[in-house]
Amino acid sequence: MKLVVTGSIAFDYLMHFPGRFADALKKEKLDAISVSFLVQEMTKHRGGTAANIAYSNGLMGGQPKLMATAGKDFSDYRDVLEDAGVDTSAVIVIEDEYTSSFFANTDRDENQIASFYAGAMGHADKLSFGTHAPGAELAIISPNDPGAMKQYVEEARRRELPYIFDPSQQTLWLSGEDLAEAIDGCYLLAVNEYELHLVKDKTGLSEDDLLKRCTKGLIVTKGNQGSTLMIDGDVIEIPIVPPHQVLDPTGAGDAFRAGIMRGLQLQLPWELAGRVAALSATYCIENNGPQNHLFDPPAFVARFRRHFDDDGALDGLEAS
Repeated sequence: MKLVVTGSIAFDYLMHFPGRFADALKKEKLDAISVSFLVQEMTKHRGGTAANIAYSNGLMGGQPKLMATAGKDFSDYRDVLEDAGVDTSAVIVIEDEYTSSFFANTDRDENQIASFYAGAMGHADKLSFGTHAPGAELAIISPNDPGAMKQYVEEARRRELPYIFDPSQQTLWLSGEDLAEAIDGCYLLAVNEYELHLVKDKTGLSEDDLLKRCTKGLIVTKGNQGSTLMIDGDVIEIPIVPPHQVLDPTGAGDAFRAGIMRGLQLQLPWELAGRVAALSATYCIENNGPQNHLFDPPAFVARFRRHFDDDGALDGLEAS
């Protein structure tokens, strides 16, 4: 099954300020702020929802095609993705923009001041399945420029291309009408617990209503409580795979979606696909950053079999 992954490609710049922001902010001067914070630590990570999903699926041998926009600073990032098994031929580089970037400064009290630069993501409407991924058999529409997300939904529907709708952080910014339109006819809706609450609140749809609009079902991730798959009327509870350590939960949901898609490629039973997804998420949280985990398919399967019995169903993944 040929996958196409749409959404954002981004860099995350994460800084830590050892003091308190509150000490530099005066209540009587909040209408005229001009402050600067000397940070002692900064890390730069590769991120972006689509790139995160494609990276983990690529490590599992899924050979996904990434359809997204990036900036003139994308060259080294492309190399990393291709080394992980990602097809980047459908990534358009916008030469007069930088890749989307997230800048976050966190103080000692865990308060955060952040900014997001959309950059190349603002050109995502230049892409289309027909032109850039004509052979795709399954798509995931993950957070991106809202106009582009709507465009991809409409095109997927016209082309009868099954798609997973993954609104994630754009759930807050998409209108209830746009959310309902995208969910109507999607193969799967993938959200976390908070996003599910937002979707229901903004659309006015109940969980049963949402399930009726999806052709296959609903996936809800619940952090360290595992996940729930609601598929064709069945409810499947998926446990977590215990991590060796937890360094950073960023990107765990993306890694989970990558695992679900790999399970679909291998035509695994849903319970098994969910457990593959759970292990993919565990690999992610054991590292700082959403693309700093590494494994090959045989190592992945060996670890999986220490926790679950697949009765040989993962032989295809092991050999990929």
